Amino acid sequence: MFSKETYINRRAELKKLVKSGVIILFGNNESPANCPANGYYPFRQDSSFLYYFGQQRDGLVGVIDIDENTETLIGNDIDIEDIVWFGSVDTVHDMASQVGVNNSAPMSALKTICEKALTKNRKIHFLPPYRSDIKIQIFDLLNIHPDKQKEAASLDLIHAVVKMRSVKTEEEIAELEQVATIGYEMHTTAMKISRPGVTEKYVGGQLIGIANSFGSMVSFPPIFSQHGEIMHGIPSMAELKDGRLVLCDCGAENMNHYCSDNTRTFPVNGKFTQRQLDVYNAVVEAHDKAFEMSKPGVKYMDVHFAACRIIFDRMKELGLAKGNTDDALAAGAHAMFLPHGLGHMMGIDVHDMEALGQIYVGFDDETRPNLEQFGTNCLRMGRRLQEGFVVTDEPGIYFIPDLIDEWRAKKHCAEFLNFDKLDEYKDFGGIRIEDDLLITKDDCRFIGEDRIPYHAKDVEEYIANNR
Repeated sequence: MFSKETYINRRAELKKLVKSGVIILFGNNESPANCPANGYYPFRQDSSFLYYFGQQRDGLVGVIDIDENTETLIGNDIDIEDIVWFGSVDTVHDMASQVGVNNSAPMSALKTICEKALTKNRKIHFLPPYRSDIKIQIFDLLNIHPDKQKEAASLDLIHAVVKMRSVKTEEEIAELEQVATIGYEMHTTAMKISRPGVTEKYVGGQLIGIANSFGSMVSFPPIFSQHGEIMHGIPSMAELKDGRLVLCDCGAENMNHYCSDNTRTFPVNGKFTQRQLDVYNAVVEAHDKAFEMSKPGVKYMDVHFAACRIIFDRMKELGLAKGNTDDALAAGAHAMFLPHGLGHMMGIDVHDMEALGQIYVGFDDETRPNLEQFGTNCLRMGRRLQEGFVVTDEPGIYFIPDLIDEWRAKKHCAEFLNFDKLDEYKDFGGIRIEDDLLITKDDCRFIGEDRIPYHAKDVEEYIANNR
C-alpha cells in the first residue's frame, strides 16, 4: 500500500474530473473455488478500488459523495469466529483511517446511501461490473438488471479513471520496476530448466511458484507451450521435444498488484535451426522497430502497422507471401501471420483497465478501432502515446493450420499468400517476443533493469551457459 496522501490525492483528483454525484467503487468479494468456505487463493481485489482505496480485504465498498465532499469505507467487521480461523485484522474504521477516509459504515448503510441519492435524483456513478455477485448487489441497490449494467455504468467515471490510471506516477513506475525483477526470474528459469523430456506442465508450475514466492501471484495464467501458434496455449502434460520451439508468456504481480508481462520463444534444445531463425529474426526486427518508434505523440496503431509491414515483407522474402505490402495490409493479409494487436496498456491489471472497456482505454475520439478486419479487431491499443504510459511491445508470427486451411478454402487474400508454401509451415508453431515499455519525455525505455535475452545469439548463449 502507498502512503495515505497518495490515496487522498487520487480521490481528490477523481472528484474534480467527475464533478458531481455519488461515486461507488466496489471491492471484490471472496470467490469460492468449489464450496463456500474454500475460496480461490490468493484473494484479488478489484484494481480500481485498489487504486483509490488501497485496501486488499474482501467485502469492501468505497463511496465518494462529491457534492457533500464526504468519503466512506463500507464493510462489515469480522467476528470472533473468523478471528479464530484467520487471526485478528484491522477494523473497517482503522482501514479507512489508513487511506485518509474519515468515515466508515457497515454494509447495510450502502442501501441507505443509495436510496437517499436516488430520492434526490442524484447521479450514482459506478464502473462496469465483471463479477456476478457485484451485479446482483448493484441490482439490489439500484434496481438495474445485470444485463443493463454495462450500458448504465458511468462514462464520466470511466473516462476519469482511464485518464488517471493511464499515466503512471514515479511510485507506480518503481512498483513496475520491482515486479519486472520477478518476471526476469520466471523467464530465465524457464530457459534454464526446459529440455527434452521435461513436461510443459512442470515448467509452468515452476513459473507460478516463483511468482507466488516473490510477489502476490501470477499476473495471468502462464502460457507455456510448444504450440506457440495457439495464442493462449496453457501448459499441457506433453513432453518438450528436441528440435521444437517453446513459447513462454508469463508475468507476476507484486504485493501491491502491479504487473509484469513478457514473452520469449526459444528452442527446447538451446539451438535455433536456420528455418526457425528466418522467422525468429523477423519478429525481433518488428519488436525493435516498435521500440524505436514509441514516443509521446505517436499513434500506437501506426506502430502496430509498422511492425506488420516488416513481418509481411520478411514473409515475402521466405516465399510465404507476395504482392504489394501496403495493399496486403489494407486487405488484412498480414493477419495470417499476426492475428493480434501489437500491445496493450499495463499497470495494476496486466491488460490495464480492460474491464472498463478497451474502446475507452486504448482508443479515443481521434483514433477508433477497426472492428471489421480480422486481426486488426484485436488491437487493444491504438491511440497516441503519452509520457507515463506503459504499453507492451509484442509482435509475433504464427502458423495456424486451421487458419491456413480456412483462408485457402475461401480464397481469402489469395492474391497475397502462397498457400502451398504455407502448408510446409503447419508444423512450425509460433513465435512471440514481448517487453514492457515506459513512454518517457522524448522516447521510451524498457521496464526492468535486467533484459531477458531475446536476440537469437543471446538466447543461445544464455541457455548454453545456464543449463
